Amino acid sequence: MLQIRRSDARGYADHGWLKSYHSFSFAEYFDPAWMGWGNLRVINEDRIAPGTGFGTHGHRDMEIISYVLQGNLAHKDSMGNVKGIPPGDVQRMSAGSGVRHSEFNHAPNDTTHFLQIWIEPNVKGIDPGYEQKTFSQTEKRGQLRLVASPDGAEGSVTIHADAAMYAGLFNDQETAALSLDPARKAYVHLVRGEIDVNGQRLKGGDAAVLAGESRLELSNGADAEVLVFDLAA
Repeated sequence: MLQIRRSDARGYADHGWLKSYHSFSFAEYFDPAWMGWGNLRVINEDRIAPGTGFGTHGHRDMEIISYVLQGNLAHKDSMGNVKGIPPGDVQRMSAGSGVRHSEFNHAPNDTTHFLQIWIEPNVKGIDPGYEQKTFSQTEKRGQLRLVASPDGAEGSVTIHADAAMYAGLFNDQETAALSLDPARKAYVHLVRGEIDVNGQRLKGGDAAVLAGESRLELSNGADAEVLVFDLAA
């Protein structure tokens, strides 16, 4: 089964300082058909206006990944981390038994555009944790680069969840394939550009939801940046 969910079918919230598209039910957006997919619970595409951001707030028992597309995301948390997250970096925060953090765009003129991703953990009550790594465009060009996994394989960030996340950049004749376990689920989120997913055309913001499939094929990319999730059913 492969189902396409178009960008304009997502939830949307405009808070002035924050404009956010919700792939799954979140905050005031509720759709019982889209509560998540497997253990993937949140993909929010956020744009933070210059000089604004999320004030200090708390999380518990969730694996949270930030993937910055434009600008810089300033992060500060109760573990003592004070970081800037630029495009190309993948940041993982394990909320565990409880963590508080803030996220800001300190730039005076530039919008910060990023994806906020939540994956349900397979262990609860652990000590909070933080990890951030850079993945170059070369590493993602024409291939699916593993960027998050349960065991930190291939230099990916380590998540406490039965899931893996890949990132890739595709143009023209560049293609990639990924073997899937039909007993698991997969989710493809097209960040920008256009690409074919198992022969189905996606445009920026679209997603492909897969279950019972044994193979994922990406082809005919046009300035495409894509995230692929291998997920527990």
